[in-house]
Amino acid sequence: MFKRSFRSQDRVDKASRLKKSNTIRGDPQKLSKLQRSLEESMPVKKTLNSPIVTLTVGREGRLFAAHEEVLCQSSFFERACRDQYLEAQSKRISLPDEEPEVFSAVLEYLYKGDYYPRLLHNKHRNSWELEDANTAAGRSPVPSENGGGRGAVEATTYVSSVGQALLRDTVIYCIAERFGLEELKRLALRKQGLQSGIDVATILRSAQYAYDNTPDSDSRLRAHYLALIIRCRKTFKRSGTMQAEMERGGKLFFDLFVAMCNHLDDVVEMSNARTPKTI
Repeated sequence: MFKRSFRSQDRVDKASRLKKSNTIRGDPQKLSKLQRSLEESMPVKKTLNSPIVTLTVGREGRLFAAHEEVLCQSSFFERACRDQYLEAQSKRISLPDEEPEVFSAVLEYLYKGDYYPRLLHNKHRNSWELEDANTAAGRSPVPSENGGGRGAVEATTYVSSVGQALLRDTVIYCIAERFGLEELKRLALRKQGLQSGIDVATILRSAQYAYDNTPDSDSRLRAHYLALIIRCRKTFKRSGTMQAEMERGGKLFFDLFVAMCNHLDDVVEMSNARTPKTI
């Protein structure tokens, strides 16, 4: 689960193309050109005739442009396009609390149905893989205490509200929750399941972020982290970061305690079922 291997040059080239086609940094003169190129740079299945909406994202106010009908796939933007978030004259939505790099992935998904790296099916292995990755779906997670390596770096994104790097797919899952994009949540969760080699501290920070940014009624991402910690418990048990976080406490660790108790109960029940009864 937490590992992917990219060709670094491809990653840089694709990221650069995405930024050039979807975002500009505070230059209104470039916006109209960006709007005209949307259909070519991010093709969709149908012809788009709806108005262009300008979005100001993040603390630096990075500008994005998107068709209104594309944005309205999201229940959040559907409300925003008819309510107080939208300035009627300029068709502008402000999202100062969102991360521009993460929002770029969301916009790519709204146009293409996926975001880089894409999820690909390997017919030969009958497994799912990430584009440009060597790790197939279903591979066991391998968290590490020290981290490092290309997989750990490229699997994360810096989140300014936290001040540290978090797992990118977790952040995308949480923004998809805010925007009402259920399919994007499922996609992000599946992609996160293909990562490995992430350090313990990043996993724990990301788990806490998931708890802080998903409702109690949505247990999928939370359960993903609980299962990961239990499955790799030997690594986490040796971690000083894990000890410090547990001493600090929080709902994550109560849920972990309950999950581990349930896991042990299941093991005991299976053991009892296999043991012949004697009188």
